[in-house]
Amino acid sequence: MLYSLVLGVHVVLCVLVVLVVLVQSGKGAGLSNVFGGGGSDAVFSAPSGSTFIRKVTAGVAGAFFLSSLLLTFLGSKRGYRTVTENITMPPVSAPVTPTAPTVPTTTPDSPKK
Repeated sequence: MLYSLVLGVHVVLCVLVVLVVLVQSGKGAGLSNVFGGGGSDAVFSAPSGSTFIRKVTAGVAGAFFLSSLLLTFLGSKRGYRTVTENITMPPVSAPVTPTAPTVPTTTPDSPKK
């Protein structure tokens, strides 16, 4: 029950992290500034955007990190295993011993009858 609740919160936090990051404007605040279309001093100026959005981003990212750790902890307590542990390997057969190569009774130089 707790694992399902934390998993649901984790999925919501995933979506929120993506949305909050996409809402923020970049340092250049547009693609035209990348190619020199805007003010050239934008690279050295302070980042644009409000402090509120940056605080929300940090809060949501921190909550996402904590929910990831909590899901890992709860998953280990429930006995979840990795995907590779569920793969069954075929049984190992007895080792094959090499045999000596057979030598032909006729040689290429011998005449045929």
